[in-house]
Amino acid sequence: MTVLPPLLWPDPRLATPSREVRAFDAQLRRAAEDVLESMRAAGGVGPAAGHFGLDLRLFVLELPEDPAPQFFVNARIVETSAETARHDEGSISMPGARCEVTRPARALVRWQDLDGAGRQAWFDGFRAACAQHEIDQTDGVFWLQRLSRLKRDLTVKRWRKRQA
Repeated sequence: MTVLPPLLWPDPRLATPSREVRAFDAQLRRAAEDVLESMRAAGGVGPAAGHFGLDLRLFVLELPEDPAPQFFVNARIVETSAETARHDEGSISMPGARCEVTRPARALVRWQDLDGAGRQAWFDGFRAACAQHEIDQTDGVFWLQRLSRLKRDLTVKRWRKRQA
């Protein structure tokens, strides 16, 4: 396994949609393990492969209540609730930047596992926010785009100041 450095915002690759995975093979499994190890090294809970420059529609979630990490390949949001929830979000591609993001409180997600088997489940709470955040990233939508212009500008300003 290889620990990969995360791309840093505003790297244009973070705004590029990831390609769909077609081969469910040893190469995909290696990439998934690299994403997991890289996430652990960076202190995240769920990065997309694109955060590490890998052009794969793949992400991992490893939440505190999970017995094991869960890998999502070719994930899509099928349906969301009208009810919304706010969660503090950030990105390993923008270390230290955090802001509250409003998203649907529940999301029906369809994905494939690392063997290519189809899965579907409703997620709620923090898990729903994480899944939506990472699916956005695989679509080339960076989390800052979910903020109002004012919140986005303040978050970027604070982050840049800390980087200096």
